[in-house]
Amino acid sequence: MNVSDSERVASSLVAEGYELTQEESEADIILLNTCSVREKAEHKLYTRVGQVREREDRPMLGVMGCVAQLEGENLFAHGRGIDFVIGTRAVGRLGDAISRVGQGEDRVIDLGEREEDYDWSVSDRQRHSPYVSFIPIIEGCNKFCTYCIVPFSRGREKSLPASEIIRQVRRLMEEGVSEIHLIGQNVNSYRPSSAEGLEGVAGATPFSRLLRAVAQTGIERIKFATSFPRDFHPDIVDAIDEHENLCNWVHLPVQSGSNVVLRGMRRGHTVESYMRRIDRVRESHRDITLTTDIIVGFPGETEEDFQDTIRLAEYCKFDSGYIFRYSPRPGTPAYELEDDVTFEEKTRRFQELERVIRRTQRESQEKIIGKTLKVLAERVSAKSDDVLTGHSTCHRVVNFPAGRHLLGKVIEVEVTESKVNSLFGHAKGI
Repeated sequence: MNVSDSERVASSLVAEGYELTQEESEADIILLNTCSVREKAEHKLYTRVGQVREREDRPMLGVMGCVAQLEGENLFAHGRGIDFVIGTRAVGRLGDAISRVGQGEDRVIDLGEREEDYDWSVSDRQRHSPYVSFIPIIEGCNKFCTYCIVPFSRGREKSLPASEIIRQVRRLMEEGVSEIHLIGQNVNSYRPSSAEGLEGVAGATPFSRLLRAVAQTGIERIKFATSFPRDFHPDIVDAIDEHENLCNWVHLPVQSGSNVVLRGMRRGHTVESYMRRIDRVRESHRDITLTTDIIVGFPGETEEDFQDTIRLAEYCKFDSGYIFRYSPRPGTPAYELEDDVTFEEKTRRFQELERVIRRTQRESQEKIIGKTLKVLAERVSAKSDDVLTGHSTCHRVVNFPAGRHLLGKVIEVEVTESKVNSLFGHAKGI
């Protein structure tokens, strides 16, 4: 989501006549895009503000993103040298904020709502990849998990019209994009205000209908993230089974394997309901890769609660997982709870869970050796000019020797080796 925001901001500023530079020392304006999910990100912000402030030529400095939305006026006091603050839904007016500062206005702030006619498109020159594009389909969150700041920083859920999403997909196809990611805080909670663009498309939920509608455009590859367990309908798997261009990867954060902890987190699902969804994913003939997020050390989590999480991880056999030590975020309901699991204990649990997920990841990757994956060649490897790297349809990183002329192509790669976080193989038929 943050990368997508930055791409759209860059697109709008260039359209207004600004020129981007790859050298920070050349910049007259520096804009910091921020995240507030973890405390460390806020600390990084103030460190960067201090670094920019040390420059003799004193560039204009702005802060956008979730920290900007949450902290607002406080940023001017804590981060001396900040000229303007732009909230998560005010990015369409960023050019106006820059102009106001340029005209001498002090401490410009805009935390207002998004314009009805906001342009969600990204210039092809500002995308992070010429071949892969992010398309936000829903922003905000209505779930209010007790540990999470997103409903406060991103606002309530609002879904984009399916017709607009389809329009963007078709435009990206014309520009040569091979893979799109439908994104949102809870992408499968998608519920537009009308069915415009979904006419005649079957499906049990608006999201599964959207998946089928996007698949029918014929774009080569479609991925989506992040899914919310409570809204993960079995029909999503049906759609993946029906359409080859709906990629065989599901990211489904469970956060804990303990029903006690899940209630404390106010996740709205149980271990049993989550396992039923996992069972449906594993039943697919597409061999769907399954990834997740898990928090260890939530307030009140006992050793037995943690062992429940270990047992769930063993059951699900995740192909990969992101593990986080719980850290209290001011403004969330969980902030009022006693953070009673020590950092040392959180670290121990982190390491134990990591060993389990690393093992299941290694086992799943070793099963792929000898098989052929379809890999989008996205870039030249940082380690060798003779090796290309990209993602398979199941979202695994795959490296293979090949020439630059294959960049942007989907290549069949026979996997020959499994490494820690990636696969290595040889391209076939080239």
